[in-house]
Amino acid sequence: MTIDEFKLQSHSTALVLIDLQAGIAALPVQPNSAADVLANARLLADRFRALDAPVVLVKVAFPAAPGGLRPITDSGQAAPAAEPAGWSELCPEVGVAASDIVITKRQWGAFYGTELDLQLRRRGIDTIVLGGIATHVGVESTARSAFEHGYQQIFVEDAMSDLHADTHESTFRYVFPRIGRIRSTEEVLAALA
Repeated sequence: MTIDEFKLQSHSTALVLIDLQAGIAALPVQPNSAADVLANARLLADRFRALDAPVVLVKVAFPAAPGGLRPITDSGQAAPAAEPAGWSELCPEVGVAASDIVITKRQWGAFYGTELDLQLRRRGIDTIVLGGIATHVGVESTARSAFEHGYQQIFVEDAMSDLHADTHESTFRYVFPRIGRIRSTEEVLAALA
């Protein structure tokens, strides 16, 4: 399929944006700035909303101990402290609408332990357009699970970023091409025309 043949059907496609929330968008991300990611996410969300296609906004809120995930790891990272006030609030730049589906996850991926799959399937969705922060954590975990659930996927490179440019680039080089298609915001908007 050439880029010219790339088309998306709004009746069976949903936009899924991962962790575009105050605490995460405030982190120093690369290679795309958080402002650019949020601006592109807004362009996509506005188009999906105009077409009456689902917009899913996923945010993460880690539960406080003892219920939170606290694996013993080699990274030496301590268990996360309590979230600061407002950390999990969705970024206003995305323009949250009453019709949006808001999913709160408690781990990296957006499918496990949430109603995301149910919300998509009850609307007849078979394709998801994915964006968010951080590429190799929340977005990639969600993408791998979406692949296992049988969804077609479009990864919007300029609507994603990471804490490190090399992990972002690695995911786009080695993981995403094996489970979906990589496009720009502009290409997705054109495909929805």
